[in-house]
Amino acid sequence: MEQTQALGLAHFLAQTDAIARAMLAILLVMSIATWYLIVTKGIEHWLERRRSRRFLETFWRDTSLAAVQSHLAGSPSDDSFSHLTADALAAHRRGDGEFVTRAMRRVIDENTARLESGLTVLASVGSTAPFVGLFGTVWGVYHALTAIGLSGQGTLDKVAGPVGEALIMTALGLAVAIPAVLAYNGFVRANRLVLARLDAFAHDLYATLTLEGAR
Repeated sequence: MEQTQALGLAHFLAQTDAIARAMLAILLVMSIATWYLIVTKGIEHWLERRRSRRFLETFWRDTSLAAVQSHLAGSPSDDSFSHLTADALAAHRRGDGEFVTRAMRRVIDENTARLESGLTVLASVGSTAPFVGLFGTVWGVYHALTAIGLSGQGTLDKVAGPVGEALIMTALGLAVAIPAVLAYNGFVRANRLVLARLDAFAHDLYATLTLEGAR
């Protein structure tokens, strides 16, 4: 009973070597990076939706592009839609339709890169964390069985405890990977929706600029 109560993560760390501790440290860094990106990108998406909704309401409410330009001059371009509109209006004043198209495409590419930043980290954590945990488990089982073999005490109660402790690393790897995978899928879907709306708005904006220039 006393040995069973002593088993656990603390006992596993006390009995293991530097390699297993390094695997645990890697999982800890992965977890911190994952939750940092989840929080920061979650806030970023929330602000993007709020600001873009406010700007689009103003854009479609204004009666002319001059009114939109006046609104943009009085407030910063702090979302994808206002940034796209500001650059498109500036390009429209300086050049023809092809110049406007290039400017709008550049803004869309910049926003795509901004929205996708950090997703590579989430994808990497989601795909590698289980294997890091599995490696820690295999390493822990190897050392546990080696120690049991040297002691000559190969009974079930002597084997099950250390092997069960080593499985903690696999559980930790899954605990790190699952939030990363879910966050990655969620952010990819959110980015796809934002970029689809931005692309549709770009077509509407280009048509509005074309009609305005034809008058």
